Amino acid sequence: MSTARTALETEEHQALRAAVAALGQRYGRDYMTTVIREGKHTDELWAEAAKLGYLGVNLPEEYGGGGGGMAELSIVLEELGAAGSPLLMMIVSPAICGTVIARFGTEEQKRTWLPGLADGSLTMAFGITEPDAGSNSHRITTTARRDGDDWVLTGRKVFVSGVDIADATLIVGRTEDARSGKLKPCLFIVPREAPGFGRNQIDMELHAPEKQFELVLDDVRLPANALVGDEDAGLLQLFAGLNPERIMTAAFGIGMGRFALGRAVEYARTRQVWKDPIGAHQAIAHPLATAHIDLELSRLMMQKAARLYDEGDDIGAGEAANMAKYAAGEACVKAVDQAVHTLGGNGLTREYGLASLITASRVARIAPVSREMILNYVSHQSLGLPKSY
Repeated sequence: MSTARTALETEEHQALRAAVAALGQRYGRDYMTTVIREGKHTDELWAEAAKLGYLGVNLPEEYGGGGGGMAELSIVLEELGAAGSPLLMMIVSPAICGTVIARFGTEEQKRTWLPGLADGSLTMAFGITEPDAGSNSHRITTTARRDGDDWVLTGRKVFVSGVDIADATLIVGRTEDARSGKLKPCLFIVPREAPGFGRNQIDMELHAPEKQFELVLDDVRLPANALVGDEDAGLLQLFAGLNPERIMTAAFGIGMGRFALGRAVEYARTRQVWKDPIGAHQAIAHPLATAHIDLELSRLMMQKAARLYDEGDDIGAGEAANMAKYAAGEACVKAVDQAVHTLGGNGLTREYGLASLITASRVARIAPVSREMILNYVSHQSLGLPKSY
């Protein structure tokens, strides 16, 4: 299957893509399904990707990173996904948490966390979603109050990935503005073993190495330096992490879709029931061609979003990142569905590694924000239509 994309990428990006693709092929889908079946984590792939400098490619060079941005990190995740072995924690640890700390953290926070996030020796989770807030981040009830020089956090979070393997979790809480009395968002680094920081694994039908957790923060006491950035920056800091999250979720979906489509094309090219391979029939060929087009279009928007973000255009990147995530989620679900359908009964066997993607592909539509909320964003922010809420 053609993957020509030289016109829009630099030689460095093409080389990175080829190198990561080679790493992904050494592991592949069999590695991922084995890890999931045995209840393990992707430690070997994570460590090798880190050693080669891929995990921290977006982080500043002075703290051990590659000095690149979301353009480079999205290439890494997309190519690992296209090989069948995506690393979900790349979205969380270097993309969200690493970016927020690099942009807004104190010098001490940068020295403490960024080198480890870059070389894979440290991992950070991200907690924003709450049981009663869902996509409405304005309803977040996790609060932080001052007690002397300390902060005390109280609240709950759900669907937090990888808390069991993360050294800390970047928690979105709210503090009271002394002038207005209103609550404003703030970000806190909460160590995994902090007293009062409890976690319960959520029983998911989704099979992945990264587990999902509900968190309970019961008067978790944190030092003053647990606050990331300026207490008054609020939404600016939060969206500095959410835009990379959307870009990387797009990369996750595009990679998964490419893997599924590749399996389907290979099967359609060789599977012979009548005189010709089934891929010669337009009822098989055209839906696969459509899936390929949709994935390519999604990548274009993802590249636009990454470039805008890396150039410092947060507003422009916000629109493009939402569009990229929407397009990639749709393209991923359709590519997986068509791939399974192309293989027929074989598409549901463990041998071909596609059936598990039926559930996994929905993640790109649902998380980190639903397709409906993205449509709300575009209708309000891009088109200027009034809100219904």
